[in-house]
Amino acid sequence: MALKRIILEMGHGNDMHGGDYTKAALRAVQDCIHHSSLPFLRTLDVEPKAMQVEVTIGVQKPEKVDTAAVAASLPHGEVTVKVVKGGLDILDDERGGASVVAMATVAVRLDLEAHLVRSGQADR
Repeated sequence: MALKRIILEMGHGNDMHGGDYTKAALRAVQDCIHHSSLPFLRTLDVEPKAMQVEVTIGVQKPEKVDTAAVAASLPHGEVTVKVVKGGLDILDDERGGASVVAMATVAVRLDLEAHLVRSGQADR
């Protein structure tokens, strides 16, 4: 099986007042997927669960992101989530705490050749 990256989306999200890294990460992932449409799924008769979905989140405190919640927020595919140091914390000197900014990428991989052969599209 030769998986090919067929989609790469980038997005950002934030939690302005609560300092919640998971909330910022979820918003970043939603920003990514709301920029995408997957018409090829119907065109190639691909089962959405066949997609390999790779999520990377960048925040200042990676250990504070609930990766299971991030994975559960995606509607299709076999999802893996990796959290790395990145993003931005904007400190609130007057009230304490921070606004959290998360960056995300969502990559979709698929065994495209297998689906093209199965759908009869390979010879075109």
